[in-house]
Amino acid sequence: MTTMTLPDEHDKPKPAEAHQLSIIESIQQGLDITPEVHPTLAESDHILQIDRFNLWYGHNQAIHDISMGFPRGKVTALIGPSGCGKSTLLRSVNRLNDLIDSVRIEGHMLLNSESLYDPSVDVIDLRKRMGMVFQRPNPFPMSIFENVIYPLRIDGERKKSILSDACQRALEGAAIWDEVKDRLHDSALGLSGGQQQRICIARAIVAEPDVLLLDEPCSALDPLATIRIEELIHEISDRYTVLIVTHNMQQASRVSDYTAFLYLGRLVEYGRTDDIFQRPHLSETEDYISGRFG
Repeated sequence: MTTMTLPDEHDKPKPAEAHQLSIIESIQQGLDITPEVHPTLAESDHILQIDRFNLWYGHNQAIHDISMGFPRGKVTALIGPSGCGKSTLLRSVNRLNDLIDSVRIEGHMLLNSESLYDPSVDVIDLRKRMGMVFQRPNPFPMSIFENVIYPLRIDGERKKSILSDACQRALEGAAIWDEVKDRLHDSALGLSGGQQQRICIARAIVAEPDVLLLDEPCSALDPLATIRIEELIHEISDRYTVLIVTHNMQQASRVSDYTAFLYLGRLVEYGRTDDIFQRPHLSETEDYISGRFG
């Protein structure tokens, strides 16, 4: 069960002295840092805002005082080494971490200025507004049609015409309609890995979510399928705000409008993708992107 707790100032490490330690060394020693958030972020309309968000698994803190906004209608990539909190932060947005008994949090997340963690929030309804696609394709053992319209069925929709229209619209949105329109009643398990992942994306967008969350959606795919998913991300970003976790620097640079670099649960630098990859403000960001550490 997720619980909210008030911060205890005595428990927080003191800020690091810039002349003594690098940012990475400061983080490694558990010291507070001030993230480098580019001024261009202030110019954006943020659909999702995170304010001083902290998360613990038992006694282990995984997210440290993260504050950031995600621009509406844009693709934002979360990058950083394994274990830096990218997926944990992503899963916090649709409250999947609530399913872990040892999790507790501090801070706030707001979707369209409404708190995601307010006690009055219906978590099931919230997750309908957050399409989620995981690392490995996870189609259900049922037909392609039933896979796609599953979120509508569990929401009580029974009209065949509405379900059929929604299925076609989602499959077109996931750029796979032409490949499967004549086999909608075949099992989704008979599709290739890349096709299965696009079916999962269709399922994630069929209910027209506010935000689409992609947790390393290409990590289990071959290069050709990866290219197709990246093309799809470009296509759907006109209609959805997309947050993508990726270890692939080239992928982040290709598909995203904004990039946030995280390290050991802390936000280090955040700005437009072109700036992060070509003109980062911090040497630590440049070192990570260029492969000199991480």
